[in-house]
Amino acid sequence: MSNRAEPVTEGVALVGIEQGVMTITLNRPEAKNSLSPDLVAGIHRAMEAGIDDDSIRVIVLTNTGNTFCAGADLKATQPGVSGDDSGPTFIDVLNLMLDSPTPVIGRIAGHCTGGGVGLASACDISVMDADSLLGFTEVRIGVAPAVISVVCLPKLRPADANELFLTGERIPAGRAAEVGLVNYAVPADELDAKVDEIVGKVVRGGPNALAGTKQLLSRVGQADRQTDFEWTGVLSKSLFQSDEAREGIGAFRQRRDAGWIPGG
Repeated sequence: MSNRAEPVTEGVALVGIEQGVMTITLNRPEAKNSLSPDLVAGIHRAMEAGIDDDSIRVIVLTNTGNTFCAGADLKATQPGVSGDDSGPTFIDVLNLMLDSPTPVIGRIAGHCTGGGVGLASACDISVMDADSLLGFTEVRIGVAPAVISVVCLPKLRPADANELFLTGERIPAGRAAEVGLVNYAVPADELDAKVDEIVGKVVRGGPNALAGTKQLLSRVGQADRQTDFEWTGVLSKSLFQSDEAREGIGAFRQRRDAGWIPGG
């Protein structure tokens, strides 16, 4: 069973279907697959179609280019979680992935930062290219990993969360697997084989049994996710609209140190 289905759509989110596996491919390599409103809407639309199709047993989320997802599109007028008024938000995408009765497997074929870490963590099982890096880089541009904390913090020890959130350092895929943000880090030439292995195991489960198991995994022992998303969404918006974020994003675009860095 191959997870590298040929795309049957074109655009910023490619969709391919093969032997009951839908592959959704983030396709903005020139922008490091940053989360533009079009890409968010494309992921959401493809996920909904896969969930609604009884013939789709597994959804694989992957990417083109050397970056899985660089998070918020910092070239947008007001980057953040709100999206435009007519389309789904990034929170809608994360909720759809978490609530999906169809298992979602992450094929993380590149670097992963910011909201991209949220996408990887929202996958039920994820495999990452061992040569790639992952990081919560938000503090470096004057914001916080607010919304994605809802999906990432349950996977992390407090000590690891404190370090990764506060330093903004990018870590190797191997350590990302050690701390629980992804399941496996494998060499690039073994990525497809590992994803295929996982897909082959998952499809041996009954569709209703898998859907029920996903429900218990998302509900048992969990806090009120929607309340957490609402609060973190407000926090994220306030930070993205702050003077500090304007300075941080400006420094990022101009490839210089932000003004708050000592000695900068």
